[in-house]
Amino acid sequence: MNSFEKAKAFVYRNARPLDLARFRFHFENGSIDDVLYALSFYQNDDGGFAYAIEPDNWNVNSNPIGAWAAAMILREIGFTNTEHPVMKGLLNYLDSGKDFSGGKWYNTVAGNNDYPHAVWWECDDSEGIPSDNPTVSLAGFALRFADKNSSIYQKAGSIAEKAVRSFLQNPTDEPHTVRCFSDLLGYCEEIEGFNVFDLKNLRESVISRVNNIICSDTERWTTDYVCTPSFFFFKNNRIFKSINNDLCKREAEMIYDSQLNDGSYPVVWKWHNDYREFEISANWWKSDIIIRNMQLFREFGIS
Repeated sequence: MNSFEKAKAFVYRNARPLDLARFRFHFENGSIDDVLYALSFYQNDDGGFAYAIEPDNWNVNSNPIGAWAAAMILREIGFTNTEHPVMKGLLNYLDSGKDFSGGKWYNTVAGNNDYPHAVWWECDDSEGIPSDNPTVSLAGFALRFADKNSSIYQKAGSIAEKAVRSFLQNPTDEPHTVRCFSDLLGYCEEIEGFNVFDLKNLRESVISRVNNIICSDTERWTTDYVCTPSFFFFKNNRIFKSINNDLCKREAEMIYDSQLNDGSYPVVWKWHNDYREFEISANWWKSDIIIRNMQLFREFGIS
């Protein structure tokens, strides 16, 4: 059994229906409707997403990180139908003002504390902690898919313009935040006649930050918590293509060689608390990791 078949067997034996549908979509001509159907079960009546759609956060109440995770899946499958209930609901949640203050959506919400979660999703505020992550990415989603005359489009435009101005003046090297700006750039480059902010300046700054924070010492990739090229990988991401190709291929080869006997790949993080549910989440993550790795291998012709 080759590497792909071993990974496929793991997914079929362990994946949540959502991740199985994603796997089938990418590698077995599966239906996009099956992905959307599975995704809909993570959506609440307010249009937001929860229920461990981000497997390290089991909060059942809608939250911005859940919204971001759903948006990433929609982007992954190239879904653009703004009339679909999943898409309309997500835009309604973002427009509602829930989990939002000071011009930003919350990174962590107080409700996280009531459910199993990783330590980084713990909320030390009675309401929530506003942050560029995931605000900047969600603003990009709204700019890409909301009606230009809608309140959420205007809101997203204001958020994005202010965030980009700040980023250009004081660029950050925090990887998750940089990835959110990469998301924003990708969304807005798909919009015909976009003029909310200067895309060229943002592109140059994002490329500079990405290449600055990626660790080029490959020996550290397996020993230290460092940023590697695959952190910015997804299909057709133009920012990923700005990274040194040899470095990207080297990581892909290293990941290929790290496959475990059961067909999965290592989950290299812990929750750093006493929740036993981490073991369940880690097993969920493995199917997500397989999906991303198989796409990475395909990008570099590794099999």
